[in-house]
Amino acid sequence: MDDSNDQAKRRLQLLAAAAEPTFWGFLGCEFVSLAEDGVITISLDAKSHHLNLIGIVHGGVLSSLLDNAMGIVVMMARPEEKAVTTNLNVHFVSPLHEGRLQVTAEIVHQSRKMITAQGRITDSNGVLGDHRNRDISGYLG
Repeated sequence: MDDSNDQAKRRLQLLAAAAEPTFWGFLGCEFVSLAEDGVITISLDAKSHHLNLIGIVHGGVLSSLLDNAMGIVVMMARPEEKAVTTNLNVHFVSPLHEGRLQVTAEIVHQSRKMITAQGRITDSNGVLGDHRNRDISGYLG
């Protein structure tokens, strides 16, 4: 493993520790991996309190998972800058249920002031719960 990847993993560990007492920790998010190509994977063990009244994972939980994962990708790409979400589009394609959910996120475009990321959520069987999300951008500055 090269030095830059070691540095990225250390940054990710620091982010994980800092995020634990925030909404991230309240939801129950966990870091899974940081791939060499910059893809971040996080997970959540969806429990009954993550469900809506019809027994599926609440859309707000799924949207928060996507926002968290894509936010991490942005923070890893620009660790010296602060970023906030300016737009988030989510396409729900199938319901997700209690159990392990996995979220992957990656950058698809970046400019001097904006970064666009995409993410997807699957369950433990690989069922896609949302469609690729291409319209989350962070203000950098």
